[in-house]
Amino acid sequence: MNTKMPDAEIQRPVKLSCRNLWKVFGANAAEFMRAHGGEATTAELDEASLVGAVRNTTLEIREGEIFIVMGLSGSGKSTLVRCLSRLIEPTTGELTFNGKDLLKASEAELIDIRRHKMGMVFQHFALLPHLTVLENVAFPLSIQGIGKAEREARAHKMIDLVSLNGREHHFPSELSGGQQQRVGIARSLAVEPEIWFLDEPFSALDPLIRREMQTELMRLQSVLKKTVVFITHDFDEAIRLADRIAIMKDGEIIQIGTPEDLVSNPATDYVAEFTADVNRAKVLSARTLMGAPTNKSNGLEKVAAKAKIASFAAAIVDSSKPFAVIGDDGEVMGEISPGTVIDLLSGKERGAGR
Repeated sequence: MNTKMPDAEIQRPVKLSCRNLWKVFGANAAEFMRAHGGEATTAELDEASLVGAVRNTTLEIREGEIFIVMGLSGSGKSTLVRCLSRLIEPTTGELTFNGKDLLKASEAELIDIRRHKMGMVFQHFALLPHLTVLENVAFPLSIQGIGKAEREARAHKMIDLVSLNGREHHFPSELSGGQQQRVGIARSLAVEPEIWFLDEPFSALDPLIRREMQTELMRLQSVLKKTVVFITHDFDEAIRLADRIAIMKDGEIIQIGTPEDLVSNPATDYVAEFTADVNRAKVLSARTLMGAPTNKSNGLEKVAAKAKIASFAAAIVDSSKPFAVIGDDGEVMGEISPGTVIDLLSGKERGAGR
């Protein structure tokens, strides 16, 4: 499995991690896995009439990143996120949250962690129909035993954060689908979670509203800097939102990387299929397609190494001249030519070639 991590991520502390995590469904699954030393082949599982929904998964989710788990229906992504929060008990493996063994937490400790440190948003909004927007957002705080004045003040703050001012006293039936999902987001944020789990939160929405909610999520993340675990089957959604993406197939993680990693260096044919129809100009950066610098580089128009091709494609094609690619320190790293960009836009460039 490819687990390349960008240099900028290495410095972030790990918020949540798992190692050799399995979730096996079926009779006596735990005993079976113990007897097999915590490992099992597909054939062995099939012979025992067991289903490996999550198989030998190892990953680290770092503080402040949007980590997306994606795959087709039945790939195991929703089961994985429920294992990470222990809404479903893993069969075997290790699970660590804030450096502590989450599998050793008692039921009371788990309840406290979920109430105070984890926020969850699912595809179905699950709003309480008899409560107003304000009451829905404040509901998890009432479960915590927070007084009415404090919980309503915090709920008002969250309602303002998701731009639902003026609808505090509306009921869910009086809101659009996008507005209902905003209420769900506000409710999950009201507990001020350290980690935020979102399981296909926008998939039930119309395409325009879905894109609007993606923009809203990015806006909220720019303000709140939460650690986000986001589940989706939509690669376009994933590359728009993710710092890193894990692609799952048949319960296993096939590759972990940035959107650019996955598009430019797919580890398997399966990953390549996922990325085949992506607008590569919106994913690949100048750094990926640049060539070596020349003695004329310093006199050329400059573009940042991390700039996506789409952001400067028109300018470089119009200029008919190469651009100098510069790093964060302002130094020239290389050159990118109009021809390289044209090849990418026309579909001729299918990798990190120069």
